[in-house]
Amino acid sequence: MIIQIYAFTNLKQALQAAEYGVDQIGFIAGKYGIVQGELTFVQAHRMAASLPSHTSSVALTMATEVDEIRRMVDRVEPDIVHISTDPLAVDVDATERLRNKISPDVQIMKAIPVKDERSILLAKDFAPLCEYLLLDTKVTGMPGVGATGKIHDWNISRRIVAAVDIPVIMAGGLTPENVADAIRVVGPAGVDSNTGTNLPGSLVEKDMQRVQQFVIAVRQSMNKSNGLNE
Repeated sequence: MIIQIYAFTNLKQALQAAEYGVDQIGFIAGKYGIVQGELTFVQAHRMAASLPSHTSSVALTMATEVDEIRRMVDRVEPDIVHISTDPLAVDVDATERLRNKISPDVQIMKAIPVKDERSILLAKDFAPLCEYLLLDTKVTGMPGVGATGKIHDWNISRRIVAAVDIPVIMAGGLTPENVADAIRVVGPAGVDSNTGTNLPGSLVEKDMQRVQQFVIAVRQSMNKSNGLNE
């Protein structure tokens, strides 16, 4: 089970999360003035380059132009680029162009807003061009997909997991308290937490105790499902 945590702005905390067992360390790459917690390309590159080899760096982008996303990838050199804009802002054709412009060593993660049957169709459209899908919650009035602290319809998420042939990361209001239930219901390849592991009232400062609790909750859930607690 992949554990992914967003959105780090502090390298020391990112390294601590890796020690706790977080597999994919997420950060927002690019100062576009769209969301809180944005890093410059220089800051993002430093974070990506400083992570231990057993983790993957995940650079979230709010850019909508293929060449700008490519520029970010060239400057930051992440393991994974997470496209978190509204899905059609970087549509299937744009995603295919991006795939052809960046190194094949850089994986693409596409955020899919989970709402209704259309979400399943979107996931199936993007899956052939991506290495991961991230299922998250879209709230009207907030930019892009995710970072809302809101859960969505897990039944739709479960159907997306069954409908595509690539790993699906489950996000959307996940916390140490509910992540085990999400895993049980949805059966994803991984889980993601952003707001659920932040300090109270903060959109960018991580609560490292909550991060550790999230990792423990995921590991305990997997041990239980594998019968290791019997």
